[in-house]
Amino acid sequence: AAGKTIETISSYLSYEPALVRVMPNINATIGASMSAYCANGRVSAEQKAFVAKLCSSIGEAVELDEKFFSAFGVIGGAFAYMFIDELARGGVKIGMNKQVALKVAAQTVLGSAKMIAESGEHPYALVDKVCSPGGTTIEGVAALNENGFANAVMQAVTATYEKDLKLSGK
Repeated sequence: AAGKTIETISSYLSYEPALVRVMPNINATIGASMSAYCANGRVSAEQKAFVAKLCSSIGEAVELDEKFFSAFGVIGGAFAYMFIDELARGGVKIGMNKQVALKVAAQTVLGSAKMIAESGEHPYALVDKVCSPGGTTIEGVAALNENGFANAVMQAVTATYEKDLKLSGK
């Protein structure tokens, strides 16, 4: 329910209950969601703890100020799937079987995400560790940069965010 705030939900009710807004992502179907939640002022600490525990049963959870829900929906969306598929298509382009390429790409992204989450290292510090001087990986990083990778991602995030704000009437 992109753009549907606690205020919007409350406007449909004839009373003011303790109200929590939760936004999981599709990965909840495999217990690996990143879910965000926010609450109105009537929600107790005990109720918030219950919501956090409930959300954690399908992955990770974070309490966010509702003003960040639009940004959360953007970052927690479909872009990672697209990146994995494009990596695999690159593998196909150079002769790899698509299913094998998908497996390699998906596991690499999964491992990379885990490495960032568990190591606390900045993603570009890890990129730097992988890029040997004059090596193959730095060539690919340079090609991504030359072809607007960072800009394309930033534009996708911005466009999605603006659409979410439009849906919420902001």
